[in-house]
Amino acid sequence: MSRYVMDLGKTYSATARFGAVSDTLDAEGGITALDTPPPPESAILEALPDFTGDLLQVPPMASALKRGGTRLYDLHRRGIRVDREPRLVTVNDFELASLDPATEIATFEITCSSGTYVRTLIADLAARLGSGAYLTALRRTSVGHLTVKDAMPPQNLTPETLRDRIIPPLDVVAHLPSVSVSEVVRDLVCHGRPIKRRGIPGSYAVMCGGEFLAVYRDEEDQGLAEVVLCAG
Repeated sequence: MSRYVMDLGKTYSATARFGAVSDTLDAEGGITALDTPPPPESAILEALPDFTGDLLQVPPMASALKRGGTRLYDLHRRGIRVDREPRLVTVNDFELASLDPATEIATFEITCSSGTYVRTLIADLAARLGSGAYLTALRRTSVGHLTVKDAMPPQNLTPETLRDRIIPPLDVVAHLPSVSVSEVVRDLVCHGRPIKRRGIPGSYAVMCGGEFLAVYRDEEDQGLAEVVLCAG
């Protein structure tokens, strides 16, 4: 079921250090200190609105994207730099949560579309401010409607408690539209058969009397099964 949430918007808590740059845009790369004063809080706050909304973002070299069948991070490790096409991303919220002028450490809360590189966002913001910055920590706090507050550390899971922590499939796809079918159509669905087209763009949940049967998608003149959960 993860395919239905991976492309949803995400929320992050990001920590960055100003006054230095990294060749990977994060703490894993080579760090170079800059002889520039840290930007004041007022300047950061003034610049943040320019980094919200729809943005064209150039992916970092140290990323998993491929060029000619080779991951960019493999090229980066070999000292090869290639041009990357800007990609359209959406940043819904970009807020400064804290700033320590003494350490030049800032924390941001960010809500953005899937595919957004937060480290690139931080580096671009710093460059706009006449400084540099790199990501020192990143924590994803939500994916769509699924939040970290409902998560549990792996070490706390046991064979006895694991089943109680499994998210019900219908909760996973709670963001999808749903349709209700009759008992006759239920039999078709549980065998993965095509059903009547519903005129819904994208995937939709198929229900029968409160039972979550499957996820379907319209293709041309019929609905086709993507995932079937019920037994025929």
